[in-house]
Amino acid sequence: MADEPDDSLAEIREEVRKLCARFPGEYWRKLDTVRGYPTEFVQALTEAGYLSVLIPEEYGGSGLGLSAAAAILETVQEEGCNGAACHAQMYIMGTILRHGSEEQKRRYLPKIASGELRLQAFGVTEPTSGTDTTALRTTARREGGHYVVNGQKIWTSRAEHSDLMLLLARTTPKDQAAKKTAGLSTFIVEMRDALGNGLSIRPIRSMMNHNSCEVFFDGLKVPAENLLGQEGQGFRYILDGMNAERLLIAAECIGDAKWFTKRSVAYAKERTVFGRPIGQNQGVQFPIARAYAQMRAAELMVREGCRLFEAGRTPGEQANMAKLLAAEASWAAAEACIQTHGGFGFAEEYDVERKFRETRLYQVAPISTNLILAYLSEHVLGLPRSY
Repeated sequence: MADEPDDSLAEIREEVRKLCARFPGEYWRKLDTVRGYPTEFVQALTEAGYLSVLIPEEYGGSGLGLSAAAAILETVQEEGCNGAACHAQMYIMGTILRHGSEEQKRRYLPKIASGELRLQAFGVTEPTSGTDTTALRTTARREGGHYVVNGQKIWTSRAEHSDLMLLLARTTPKDQAAKKTAGLSTFIVEMRDALGNGLSIRPIRSMMNHNSCEVFFDGLKVPAENLLGQEGQGFRYILDGMNAERLLIAAECIGDAKWFTKRSVAYAKERTVFGRPIGQNQGVQFPIARAYAQMRAAELMVREGCRLFEAGRTPGEQANMAKLLAAEASWAAAEACIQTHGGFGFAEEYDVERKFRETRLYQVAPISTNLILAYLSEHVLGLPRSY
């Protein structure tokens, strides 16, 4: 395969590869079997400073840009590991960095950078609202020095393994808000103290080992000083961070696509049927080659989105297209890999079936491809709103 197009991050990529080599396929297969959390892998990433790459140096981080974070997550996936165990910490970080108070930054960021605290839970999606964030029902009512939170979140991955949660809740009833995007507020929830005191967690078993959960709030008290920014502006803060989220998830998809393509190429060269390698057949070659081309095109969009984000722009169009194109590229590469391996693609020891299940998620989450198409139709192309 071709060299990496961005040599400025080559050293970071190489060091991440070395770290990932300590966690081979066998490690991930065992965790997948028992639905376990990769504690050792997350700890290794933390100790190496990769999960604090976006935190400014004054708070104990590396102070690097989104491109570096994308390179880290892409490489993790390319090496056969699973960044979903901890990637939320990177894309949640932007909300605190951009909208948190100085006191909040000094209270939390150094401990997150050192690994003393994990910020990996993102409480937004609800059973009745899905991706219609403005319809969420979880409420936070101000009572003196606290907000009292009641409601439920779903698909809150890593909630059992996180110390902090970034929570979006309604502080003004929807029928009293000036517009549907108003009246939502963002909070930092200290989960360890909250468990059993108004917060409960129930794991959800699914086809992917992503440690997803339902989270229930029943009179949970959150200190008023844990409100991020201004009350009622939380939807804007969350949207601000979603461009980073989409770009980082897209980078993971690029990594998955590279992993699948490498496996496809290697197997197609070594697998011999009827006296010649199957990779000599164009019926095997072409799907792999097409998926590779899709990946390279998506990769360029990821890099463009990161460039604009780091320049202080709001790359909504680029971030959404990067997520769309990269998710489709990784799925095309996964399909080609399964088809190339035939029956062996379904055997656990090859890791193809595990990665196949994992990469399918990104057609749906954290935003579905259909909603991205709806966004592009309305907000980029100016077509009439369809929903």
